[in-house]
Amino acid sequence: MTTLAAGDQAPAFALDTADGQRHSLAGALRQGPVLAVFFKTTCGTCDLILPYLNRFIEGCGGDGWHLWAISQDGPGRSRDYVDRYGARFPVLVDAPGWPVSQAYDPPATPTLFLIAPDGRIEETSAGFSKDDLNSIARRLAAHLGRPAVTVAEADDGQPSFRPG
Repeated sequence: MTTLAAGDQAPAFALDTADGQRHSLAGALRQGPVLAVFFKTTCGTCDLILPYLNRFIEGCGGDGWHLWAISQDGPGRSRDYVDRYGARFPVLVDAPGWPVSQAYDPPATPTLFLIAPDGRIEETSAGFSKDDLNSIARRLAAHLGRPAVTVAEADDGQPSFRPG
């Protein structure tokens, strides 16, 4: 398998949240772009990035696009993890067998895929990178016709980069 890159067509998928609510990529793209973030509950770099994901909601608003965290763990562990971090976005469970992870083949956790409304991957980021987070936020704001936001300040006490 090869990790998807900018310009590739995003594979269609539908997954449930830990609470059983179904989400489909095709349906979401009719409303706007999707930021899909693959993570594991045992990933230290995921612990670092999760609070920044909430900043996308704060900065870009919650309408006209979707932010989904795609967990590579079971429903119980996924629910507990995102509750601990106060996630303000749906967490989809890629189980059993990780079919979506296999289709997207993220090289690390976390890996982010910004999917444009036409279904193409617009930008990817593996691990934690403040530059990448801010670049994705700018692209997302452009899709939404909103001013660009900074979701990762350079001097916020966290490293600028950490591999996944």
